Amino acid sequence: MASEMHSVSPEITIQNAALETSIASAKQGLLKFRQPDGHWVFELEADGTIPSEYVLLRHYLGESVDAELEGKIANYLRRTQGKHGGWALVQDGDFDMSASVKVYFALKMIGDSTDAPHMVRAREAIRSRGGAVNVNVFTRFLLAMFGILSWRATPVLPVEIMLLPMWFPFHLNKMSYWARTTIVPLMVLAALKPRAQNKKGVGIDELFLEDPSRIGGIKRAPHQSRAMFAFFTGIDILLRAAEPYFPKKLRAHSIAKAVEFCEERLNGEDGLGAIYPPMANMVMMYEVLGFPADYPPRAIQRRGIDKLLIVGEVEAYCQPCVSPVWDTALTAHAMLETGGDEAFGPAKEGLDWLATKQVLDVKGDWAVKRPDLRPGGWAFQYNNAYYPDLDDTAVVMMAMDRARRQTGGKEYDVALDRGREWILGMQSGDGGFAAFEVDNLEYYLNNIPFSDHGALLDPPTEDVTARCVSMLAQLGDTVETSKPLADGVEYLRRTQLVEGSWYGRWGLNYIYGTWSVLCALNAVGIDHQDLAFRKAVAWLLSIQNEDGGWGEDAVSYRLDYKGFEAAPSTSSQTAWALLALMAAGEVDHPAVARGTRYLMDTQTEKGLWDEARYTATGFPRVFYLRYHGYSKFFPLWALARFRNLKSTNSKTVGVGM
Repeated sequence: MASEMHSVSPEITIQNAALETSIASAKQGLLKFRQPDGHWVFELEADGTIPSEYVLLRHYLGESVDAELEGKIANYLRRTQGKHGGWALVQDGDFDMSASVKVYFALKMIGDSTDAPHMVRAREAIRSRGGAVNVNVFTRFLLAMFGILSWRATPVLPVEIMLLPMWFPFHLNKMSYWARTTIVPLMVLAALKPRAQNKKGVGIDELFLEDPSRIGGIKRAPHQSRAMFAFFTGIDILLRAAEPYFPKKLRAHSIAKAVEFCEERLNGEDGLGAIYPPMANMVMMYEVLGFPADYPPRAIQRRGIDKLLIVGEVEAYCQPCVSPVWDTALTAHAMLETGGDEAFGPAKEGLDWLATKQVLDVKGDWAVKRPDLRPGGWAFQYNNAYYPDLDDTAVVMMAMDRARRQTGGKEYDVALDRGREWILGMQSGDGGFAAFEVDNLEYYLNNIPFSDHGALLDPPTEDVTARCVSMLAQLGDTVETSKPLADGVEYLRRTQLVEGSWYGRWGLNYIYGTWSVLCALNAVGIDHQDLAFRKAVAWLLSIQNEDGGWGEDAVSYRLDYKGFEAAPSTSSQTAWALLALMAAGEVDHPAVARGTRYLMDTQTEKGLWDEARYTATGFPRVFYLRYHGYSKFFPLWALARFRNLKSTNSKTVGVGM
């Protein structure tokens, strides 16, 4: 075990001069990424599905071919092909059927020969696993629009759902924001059943072991209850039979409501929901409704999609969204930890930029359940006023509070008061906090045929709850004076796993969750000898890699949870583990010195770190993220905190993160 290894490992001494050099180099590297107006935004990379969908969208719309751009996207897709012949959701991950089918389709659309070695390997990998019949629901909708599958292969999504009352078991506001914004334009597409222009006439029948036009409904997903899935499949069958008889006026009214919903949440070029799938669905919705390409909302949305592209000299890909608020807030924390005028000035400018992004005038979809609550949160992207999130809000607020402590100023007081008011109003009944919603606990919805991804809901999670608890504690709340804080702490105690870790919903995975919670428990003032701390520390020590770093594989999200899944060390996961151990009062533990040495030894000449592995989560088991900023600000943060704690007598972290 790694914990036993510490007893025989030689004591590692971190030289102050070398540590200062490492911190200074990382700080300079990070400052070079600052935007002219003071904020930071780094690339946000997913898997091959989004760039593939982008290529297919252009051909769906019949747009002129941009051979140079498509060639660069093809280079990216070919490079990311796995050893198994298909494409994975993370670097070096297992074969994923839907990703592999979409990438193969995109490459064939771009012009890659089906006889090319990489295409042969991909085709064989897909067919050897049962063929493209095994793709997920979203891929089925795409293939239906290209005429490869019949619409019988997709679940029924009546657009009349737009008119259902809130008490109805299936309602838009009973699902997560990302599902809601994706489904609304998709319902219009499902109602009108458009056909892609596909001027090249490209198909992928060779990926199926049967006639794709005869394929029917989808199979039950592993997370779905056999009985509940059968029940909802029966409803799907009834709806499919009844749908042709729905009144035309009712359908037209429902479509108008869907268009209205989308246009209210357009966010300019930031797009519907400010994430790729709804944006693409909205453009296709306008297309089937007959709105011309220059119709302003359609044109704006289409330009917004192109703004997600990352185009290099050789490769290009499409981001799922952008993350400027998250990147700026976390970079500000790293800079504030680093200290000194050269770091504080840019951090303060970043926070001033963030102050302009607080949502104060729009009651988003969250207000359906909290109609009397004033807005006051921050969104993840540049503009997404209907969907601020608690995680970003808490992280921004903690950084602002750190800055005002240093300056003694009051410029953030109003922003912090409004943010605190909003987060307190968004606490769920179980004491936890979710990312975007309140009490979004309609778990039965994950059993409908559409929800084979199992990500229809946004329930409270350990990492977001920890962030909100940290923020409240940093602003002065205590468990004695604040019932919301006490309830949040109780939620965290209740959700600790037997081995001592906590689940990480938005970062990968138990390392991220454990870091988040230990920061919160420390901020609340719980004794470091408390059993919750001791179990978590022992777990973190037990999973340290031989090289001194920490790493965790995406397989840890498996439904049949079998505990921690080891992986090669990464700079971001190592930083989380170090920050967690230091929050638990373990700055002097030899494991912390070894982890610090790992970061110093793996730092590049530019002062930053190379990190190809994915360490963030969009949807467990379905969609993962590689934040290019994580390897830039988290290691600096950990190194600076190590230096700061070593140079003080208290050895206690005095802030919420």
